[in-house]
Amino acid sequence: MASTVLTPPKHRAPSKSDSIGGNGHGWDGDGFGGGRGEPSPAGRPIPLHAYRMGMYMALAAILMVFAAFTSALVVRRGISNDWVPTALPGLLYLNTVILLASSATLELSRRALTAGRGEAFAQWLYATLVLGLAFIGGQLLAWRELVARGVYLSTNPSSSFFYLLTSAHGIHLLGGIGGLIYLVLRARRIVSAAKQRTIVEIAALYWHFMDGLWIYLLLLLTVRS
Repeated sequence: MASTVLTPPKHRAPSKSDSIGGNGHGWDGDGFGGGRGEPSPAGRPIPLHAYRMGMYMALAAILMVFAAFTSALVVRRGISNDWVPTALPGLLYLNTVILLASSATLELSRRALTAGRGEAFAQWLYATLVLGLAFIGGQLLAWRELVARGVYLSTNPSSSFFYLLTSAHGIHLLGGIGGLIYLVLRARRIVSAAKQRTIVEIAALYWHFMDGLWIYLLLLLTVRS
């Protein structure tokens, strides 16, 4: 009886398309926030809602930080005999208008992307970035004005909280500016791949939050009681 020789099946070497575009799990297949999410280090796609949930958790953490600052300010102002209200620089109100305008331009950019108007999306995005940088520059000028008046961090408790709150907000806003720069650099890809637009929504959520937070801080610092 003739013996039968069994040969192991040949395995095809994985191709580049299998890991990048073939199954939709790679960067070029879905991009940031693709249809099934970004691949995790283990190779499993991350659901889109995970990005949003991550942003909500980050915003909640920021809110808790500023809630703690607010509580400390209210208590310190209530028990202090040396509290001298700090006259806010008039430039802060112009900065507020600039920040509100940046939220408007970012919303126009997001809506243009949704409507498929790629050129308008990029133009409004550039405008948002310029306005955000203008706000940061305006804050630096406002601090410089206070210094010229002889109002420093340690001048009195009121000025200490002013510098603390405005600088903390500015640092967080710089994070948003970093996100805007990332969007600007990837604007063409975002326009051409609809599945990459989740990052625009997340960036807009963060930016609008920082806008609302600034309005709150301005009202808090304006109170004289």
